[in-house]
Amino acid sequence: MPERLEALKHWLETELAFSEYTLTPASSDASFRRYFRVMHTGASLIVMDAPPDKEDSRPFVTVARMLFDAGLNVPEIIDQDLEQGYLLLGDLGSTLYLDELSDDSVERLYGDALGALAAIQACDPGAGALPDYDRTLLMNEMALFRDWLVGTHLGITLDKEQSDMLGAAFILLADNALAQPQVCVHRDYHSRNLMVTDRNNPGILDFQDAVIGPVTYDLVSLLRDCYIQWPPARVEDWALGYQELALQSGILREEHEDPQQFLRWFDLMGVQRHLKAAGIFARLNHRDGKPGYLDDIPRTLGYVVEVAGQYPELAGLGEFIEKHVL
Repeated sequence: MPERLEALKHWLETELAFSEYTLTPASSDASFRRYFRVMHTGASLIVMDAPPDKEDSRPFVTVARMLFDAGLNVPEIIDQDLEQGYLLLGDLGSTLYLDELSDDSVERLYGDALGALAAIQACDPGAGALPDYDRTLLMNEMALFRDWLVGTHLGITLDKEQSDMLGAAFILLADNALAQPQVCVHRDYHSRNLMVTDRNNPGILDFQDAVIGPVTYDLVSLLRDCYIQWPPARVEDWALGYQELALQSGILREEHEDPQQFLRWFDLMGVQRHLKAAGIFARLNHRDGKPGYLDDIPRTLGYVVEVAGQYPELAGLGEFIEKHVL
């Protein structure tokens, strides 16, 4: 999109009066957004390029300001031109959690991330400020697995028994999500969207799809990450540790103290998320020409098989994925 880049430079030079500066690619993501690092008068800034015909930047601005005001380490919005789809942002650096996580660092890094998650979940955006993670959205997300991975990518035509099994599993997973306490949900809280920072760690990115939804959604995104895997017993300990933090913080109430109930919420929420993610990875390949995420599908669906083996009502889903998908 060379015309977008030229228009971006024109915005920097005419609207923001940047004279001598350097502009280099910073990152791209799974959407149509692109990010550039701008060095200007000794300062490093980020410019987000979000074509307005493909990306609505208003939710990004709304959520960024809410989280920034809550003391979370999100990019500060320095300037904006929503008509053109440009935002000038503070720079949180280039060190991803994914690149720094190890057995030696994980307790410290996840401790910071879980503390920040509690702050996110304690946010009160106000009535109607964020959309609800409702049944329609939950079901549409799981349909991505059926339509893009099973259908488009693998070319599998479901028979009636398989279709009914998937439909029943989707309903079970949506019911589980809706039964949980509803909080502010980042919706993509994982190691590629968290930055290691010297102060107020972590830096938090890619929050524009935030909703009001299940208390375990971001927790399972972090602890059963599509891009890095930890031993199941360790994950369970972290999850229950967060339950304690949420109880102490008032995010959860006394009636939510049962650890087995919390783990069931957590496990089934992960199945919903991982079905969605696997479908998105296939869609990125076929629709958007981004095949790099296909390698993450076996890990992502491996979580589903693992959890399905512990819940008889999901046995059919686990068997289908093992036999026909993986």
